[in-house]
Amino acid sequence: MSFSNSILRFTTYCRRHGLRAIVSRMGEAVNRVMFVNRTVLFYFDLVDETSDQAEPPPSIVIERKRNESEISATDLEEFMNFWNPQIARREMQARFKTDALLWMIKVDGKLAGYGWTLRGRTMEPHFYLLGLDDVHLFDYYVAPAYRGRGLNPLLVNQVLRQLATERLGRAFIEVAEWNRAQLSSLRKTPFHRLGCARKLTVGRQTAVWFADGLSRSSVEHATDNSSTAADRAKPSGVRDLNV
Repeated sequence: MSFSNSILRFTTYCRRHGLRAIVSRMGEAVNRVMFVNRTVLFYFDLVDETSDQAEPPPSIVIERKRNESEISATDLEEFMNFWNPQIARREMQARFKTDALLWMIKVDGKLAGYGWTLRGRTMEPHFYLLGLDDVHLFDYYVAPAYRGRGLNPLLVNQVLRQLATERLGRAFIEVAEWNRAQLSSLRKTPFHRLGCARKLTVGRQTAVWFADGLSRSSVEHATDNSSTAADRAKPSGVRDLNV
């Protein structure tokens, strides 16, 4: 995230939540950076997806969008206002340009959350490269008014179900280790825990520290669904250190 984006997010949060929330959030941010900045990695083999998952109730609808023109004006306004509108539009346009897909979940016709998928690569330097038919799930969000209803795992499960029908390879997702709500949510999906890692990007170089039993070989095994797995387990400019 750029410095200007960080400033815009901060000022938006200040206006919406006040000083007390800002101080609390700053304390959480310092704690995350200093003590619990690991990421938990997950994967799922899409050929193992079964079609016996329950269909969403009639009140819940999931839509897949390939570009901004497919999004209604009402949904687009809601989507932009989840965060800072300037940042949201800029990020959305950048993602659509890379052929990322936006998945929207609606409750009684109103936008309640969303998530993104990107096939064959990631938006930012990742812990390992993906195969051409692998899919990265990222930036899943449920609006505060709709939390506690199980919408996030429902959305993830339906996304996996749809991706499986397209005969793709493996799905990958990651969650910050401190984010217990998201980790709990993923336990309601078929994702398998791969392990923990840390990542630091400076300029065009990214260093990855594998931890918690995770190693380069285990990453290669999890991503080994083509003859080029060894070449794509670690992207160019990325070095790995077991810790």
